[in-house]
Amino acid sequence: MKTLRFFALTAAIGAACAQQHPASGDCPMMQTSMTQMEQRGDQAMGFSHEKTTHHFLVLNSGGAIVVEANDPSDGASRDQIRQHLNHIAQMFSAGNFDAPMFIHDQTPPGVPAMRKLKKKIHYAFESTDKGGRVVITTKNGKALSAIHEFLKFQIEEHHTGDPS
Repeated sequence: MKTLRFFALTAAIGAACAQQHPASGDCPMMQTSMTQMEQRGDQAMGFSHEKTTHHFLVLNSGGAIVVEANDPSDGASRDQIRQHLNHIAQMFSAGNFDAPMFIHDQTPPGVPAMRKLKKKIHYAFESTDKGGRVVITTKNGKALSAIHEFLKFQIEEHHTGDPS
């Protein structure tokens, strides 16, 4: 019951903030939340969100998490991205979603089903010129829905502007 009241209060505050500050980036409460998420993200990923760009792609076969260094000559960020995404592919394959849970301070939508259906989902790390990507594929309908929920949540949370 306390959890429901907390979420109702959070939603009410968020709605009031959005009404007073129609551009969501202007809302002080939202800025604080985003800043905290970015700080946890930098800690979990091992590289700066300010030096990199994230994209979350919703695809018919699953999706992809793409991270690249903003500066093509930033070899340190590129290498840290590759190390992180390779590790993420291994963790997700094992049903371990601790990193996104830490970053977002909650269990992202889709994660419980992705854990349950982990044998039906394939995660593959691929290097790119400026970083890398984790390609997520499945032929299972329930797993596909869970992957899409997870990626759409990431798009919204990180304000990437990627199509969902």
